[in-house]
Amino acid sequence: MASVWQRLGFYASLLKRQLNGGPDVIKWERRVIPGCTRSIYSARGKWTKEYTLQTRKDVEKWWHQRIKEQASKISEADKSKPKFYVLSMFPYPSGKLHMGHVRVYTISDTIARFQKMRGMQVINPMGWDAFGLPAENAAVERNLHPESWTQSNIKHMRKQLDRLGLCFSWDREITTCLPDYYKWTQYLFIKLYEAGLAYQKEALVNWDPVDQTVLANEQVDEHGCSWRSGAKVEQKYLRQWFIKTTAYAKAMQDALADLPEWYGIKGMQAHWIGDCVGCHLDFTLKVHGQATGEKLTAYTATPEAIYGTSHVAISPSHRLLHGHSSLKEALRMALVPGKDCLTPVMAVNMLTQQEVPVVILAKADLEGSLDSKIGIPSTSSEDTILAQTLGLAYSEVIETLPDGTERLSSSAEFTGMTRQDAFLALTQKARGKRVGGDVTSDKLKDWLISRQRYWGTPIPIVHCPVCGPTPVPLEDLPVTLPNIASFTGKGGSPLAMASEWVNCSCPRCKGAAKRETDTMDTFVDSAWYYFRYTDPHNPHSPFNTAVADYWMPVDLYIGGKEHAVMHLFYARFFSHFCHDQKMVKHREPFHKLLAQGLIKGQTFRLPSGQYLQREEVDLTGSVPVHAKTKEKLEVTWEKMSKSKHNGVDPEEVVEQYGIDTIRLYILFAAPPEKDILWDVKTDALPGVLRWQQRLWTLTTRFIEARASGKSPQPQLLSNKEKAEARKLWEYKNSVISQVTTHFTEDFSLNSAISQLMGLSGALSQASQSVILHSPEFEDALCALMVMAAPMAPHVTSEIWAGLALVPRKLCAHYTWDVSVLLQAWPAVDPEFLQEPEVVQMAVLINNKACGKIPVPQQVARDQDKVHEFVLQSELGVRLLQGRSIKKSFLSPRTALINFLVQD
Repeated sequence: MASVWQRLGFYASLLKRQLNGGPDVIKWERRVIPGCTRSIYSARGKWTKEYTLQTRKDVEKWWHQRIKEQASKISEADKSKPKFYVLSMFPYPSGKLHMGHVRVYTISDTIARFQKMRGMQVINPMGWDAFGLPAENAAVERNLHPESWTQSNIKHMRKQLDRLGLCFSWDREITTCLPDYYKWTQYLFIKLYEAGLAYQKEALVNWDPVDQTVLANEQVDEHGCSWRSGAKVEQKYLRQWFIKTTAYAKAMQDALADLPEWYGIKGMQAHWIGDCVGCHLDFTLKVHGQATGEKLTAYTATPEAIYGTSHVAISPSHRLLHGHSSLKEALRMALVPGKDCLTPVMAVNMLTQQEVPVVILAKADLEGSLDSKIGIPSTSSEDTILAQTLGLAYSEVIETLPDGTERLSSSAEFTGMTRQDAFLALTQKARGKRVGGDVTSDKLKDWLISRQRYWGTPIPIVHCPVCGPTPVPLEDLPVTLPNIASFTGKGGSPLAMASEWVNCSCPRCKGAAKRETDTMDTFVDSAWYYFRYTDPHNPHSPFNTAVADYWMPVDLYIGGKEHAVMHLFYARFFSHFCHDQKMVKHREPFHKLLAQGLIKGQTFRLPSGQYLQREEVDLTGSVPVHAKTKEKLEVTWEKMSKSKHNGVDPEEVVEQYGIDTIRLYILFAAPPEKDILWDVKTDALPGVLRWQQRLWTLTTRFIEARASGKSPQPQLLSNKEKAEARKLWEYKNSVISQVTTHFTEDFSLNSAISQLMGLSGALSQASQSVILHSPEFEDALCALMVMAAPMAPHVTSEIWAGLALVPRKLCAHYTWDVSVLLQAWPAVDPEFLQEPEVVQMAVLINNKACGKIPVPQQVARDQDKVHEFVLQSELGVRLLQGRSIKKSFLSPRTALINFLVQD
């Protein structure tokens, strides 16, 4: 390491280079140091005292490319380091970023920078969820090919992300509509098919009778009409592809218990899956004693009692009554609306070979989301009544012993088993024979993935009249999309029109065959993308197992609450499946999850429901009214959208306030999981502007003190000044501890900023002598800038460049010849750890901040004890003594207690 005098010589040399307009790159200790070591303001030999809007813009312009280059030079190959994989949900390339994007990517960028400063091996990848209906709609409306529209949008949005100063791992970029990605989506589909987890059956779709095409739910308006033709949409049965997600319901439900708290999201996942207490079993169907080749799957909550089956019940809306089944006529002839109807159709249990009748129930809705269930009188009084009413034969298969134990009887090899043992044995046997048996709930359905669309991943199946559905050989993947010149939005699947592509030979018998013309739901593409990021350029497999095992699971997954159910469920399903295929060792894909809230804008709505632009609203009176008609308006906060005229253009607000200001506002305005009401007139925006100014002013005072010509000499401090410095040392350590916890545990970055604001406030009150002579002040100021850097990288980089040239420093544990973003994250001093740890508890009275008091860490979560600590403190005696306290609330997320007082 260089000596102090060598470093001073280096700084003097650097200052001279900058003053003389020297190059932006110099060499120091065999390292190439970019010009970011010194700012353009210091290059003029003068530190700018005021941090104005123009200063902010100039600082960000100067540092933008330099920070980007710093990030790109960080190696990602050192597997000896502990890893941290932070992932934000990738966007659909619609063509323009919105403020929701800015929020989620600001959070992920901040966490990634923090973890790098902790010495972690970090990836923060970005890509594009690029298949989907909007591209196809654009092809119809604008006569553009979906691919060119998508690629143009990606190019534009990538530039927008770059302008926001976000440091993604761009070398890992993926795009789901490119063959090098969807080849592996097809590969995973074939693996699912081979495992019996991908299958076809009839299902309802939205049908436009005018355009003769299938519509997505988004293409049907609130009146049930087609978005394009205006025709009343019909429900039509088509043969569709499904993925058997119910096969993993129990495993995914049980795995939730091993995950850390996801702040309500685990509960949403559990509710979506339901109570996994039963299973589906498969039946073949006969009519008049003749096999039909058709199958029926039905649910039972008591599969252990299957030998006591009396019938299989279906609802009046079941596909067998409305689809293309050969049994439809026989079933409909037996149907009497409003009555339980015995039919001539018999169901043969593929596990037990029992033959029982199919019954159409009078009631339209069964339990959960079922449309068929197995009738077992031994375990259901309702089934008993129905069987007796229709004269159906059945056996009692459960007997209760004197001690209350229930055992199976008349149940083949399961006879004598307890119900619990029989449940496990029978479901296992059914799974082994692939005739059902996967333990699931009565509400969870299998995942319908068919889309009658062009712009999606082709399903790699060939339909052969001899061999039936046959997967494309793995060596022939990818099945690429054919080039279709024009899109009309009418007729069947666009792929069905590409005859040269559709007509092919069967991979098995080599006879004439046809390709599957449906494409996959885009949720399939995003259900495994987190794996591909670990090994994005692998041409031989979706990902290398060893590489994926190093990076997985994702340490922190960040995205919108709207994806906390379906996308998360599908992603977890694929991860469980890949684990069982021995592709990865981890079963769950995500460790911690942060579901951030929305950014909402203010809306103004007429009684008719029409939304108005802000320019059309008169805000001068006590209530907003329509400027023209003077009608009163309904004022609400809603998710930003063009149709509601409440959106904000990220580029415009960045141009107006600067990147760091918008980053800090987004992080400070609310906890990440809460919604932000976008209103720049609130305290949050002025607050972060003032804080940046305070950081700048603190640095200015420090630079001026050390430039006064006096040498810093700690021994010159008086006892009072030493005590002042000691308090700064304690405060600094407390803030480091709490801010680090916020970054690693609860991600309350708003609270982290509050802590840093408190530290900057304490530093601003320091006496001139402490600023000049105290190593504690210097250390606290530097630690403050390092901790603020992940959230405001541009201003802190500029400040650090100013601090770097201050001579005669007292702290030797900072690396002054590199940028603030390359500093090590501050650590709590060992001496502080030996003291009883205290938390600075913020005290509010009637929601108004009144100050802070130190509270021992061990009682900081105890409502009653914190209450008493406050009352006995000097602050509590001064502000609360003699007043009527109605109630106090201790925040579960941050060190804050609020007293409600009645005056």
